[in-house]
Amino acid sequence: MRRFIIFNLIAVLLSCATLRAGQPAPGVQVELTHRISDQQSVPYLFYLPENFDATSDRKWPGSLFLHGRGESRGPLSIVAKWGPPRMAGRGDKLPYILIAPQCPAASRWTDDDQQSGVISLLDHISEKFPVDRSRIYLTGLSMGGYGSWKMAASHPDRFAAVSPICGRGNPGDAAKLVDVPIWVFHGTEDDAVPYRHSAEMVEAIRKAGGKKVRFTTLQHVSHNSWSAAYATPELYQWFDKHRRPQSK
Repeated sequence: MRRFIIFNLIAVLLSCATLRAGQPAPGVQVELTHRISDQQSVPYLFYLPENFDATSDRKWPGSLFLHGRGESRGPLSIVAKWGPPRMAGRGDKLPYILIAPQCPAASRWTDDDQQSGVISLLDHISEKFPVDRSRIYLTGLSMGGYGSWKMAASHPDRFAAVSPICGRGNPGDAAKLVDVPIWVFHGTEDDAVPYRHSAEMVEAIRKAGGKKVRFTTLQHVSHNSWSAAYATPELYQWFDKHRRPQSK
C-alpha cells in the first residue's frame, strides 16, 4: 500500500513538472504565442490529442488551420468559432496535433510575412512536439482558403493533403500543385468569394496533369460552405489516407 501511494505521488509530481515546463494538458485547447522577433509574434490555439503521451515514441499527424477574415477581429479565442478549433473547443477527440494561428486584422494570410510566420510556427511545433512530418494537413476557409492555396503552392513538399474552402488561388501555380492531394469545397451562390475562383484552380491543376484534386460543389450554398465541409466525416478519413513520400 505504501509503495502504491509513493508511486502515485511520484507520478503526480512528474506530471506537474511536465506542465510547469510548458507542456499543455492533452485534450484541452489552449492559447499560446510564438515569438519570431521583436517585431513579430504569432498567437495561436493549440491542441494535443487526449491520449497524447510525452514519454511515448509515437508521432502524431498535424493539422494546420487558417481562419477567415472575421476571426481576425477579436480575441484569440474567436479562432475557435469554426472548423477544427471549434471541434476541439467543444470537446471532440481529435487525433491531430492542432495548430490554429490568428492573423492580425491589418494583414491577410496571403501576405508574405504572415505566410513565413505560420511556417515558422509550424517548424517550432514540429521541433518541440512529436509531429509526424509526413502527415501534416493544411486547411482554411475564406481568407484562410486564399492562404491555404498560396502556402500549398509555396511549400508543396510540406503538406500531405490540403483542403482550401471557398478561397482563391493563383492558376499560375497549378504546376506546383499537381502532386499535392487537394480537396476543394465551394458554394455555388457565394457572393463574397465567387465560386468560379475554386473552379478555375481545379481546372488549371487538372490541365497541368494533376490527378489528385477533387472538388465538392455545394449547390445553393452561399459563402458559408465551411459548415458543411468541416461536418463531412469523409474529409478527415481522406486526410488520414495521405502522407508525404518522405518526411521533410
